[in-house]
Amino acid sequence: MQQTISIIDSMCHGTKSRKFWMGTLARTNAKQLRQALANLDLAPEYDYLRSPEIGMTMVRGRAGGKGQQFNLGEMTVTRCSVKIQEGFVGHGYVAGRDKIHAELAAVFDALLQSPKHGPMIFESVIDPLSREQKEKRREQATKTAATKVNFFTMVRGED
Repeated sequence: MQQTISIIDSMCHGTKSRKFWMGTLARTNAKQLRQALANLDLAPEYDYLRSPEIGMTMVRGRAGGKGQQFNLGEMTVTRCSVKIQEGFVGHGYVAGRDKIHAELAAVFDALLQSPKHGPMIFESVIDPLSREQKEKRREQATKTAATKVNFFTMVRGED
């Protein structure tokens, strides 16, 4: 148990782990985040550094997944930045126009940086949400793979 806590504690301060939880928060809907915050029995007080705002961002792709980059198009993004009383700054960036989702993601980001709350929130909120998302992606990949069609060309003997 002690080893698990120290691993989670060390994760709460790394860039890689922050990317992980911010991605998980962005893919979770606002209703789930609101419920998770209520279940934690935390009522964090925070100030807006940037109130939730809606904008556009350019989405880029790569030809064949590995080739030359190209501009695929624009998508709507909502962002928010908050500062909790402990002094930690949280940012939330979510696809779409859900201001509440962006705000909750920012609050969770700030709380996850806190040594007081971070390990507990990571273990009780982020880890289960991440596992749920991974399972949904696996199920979708299985369904998609079942519809795969392989095409091949037969040689007719004419050269």
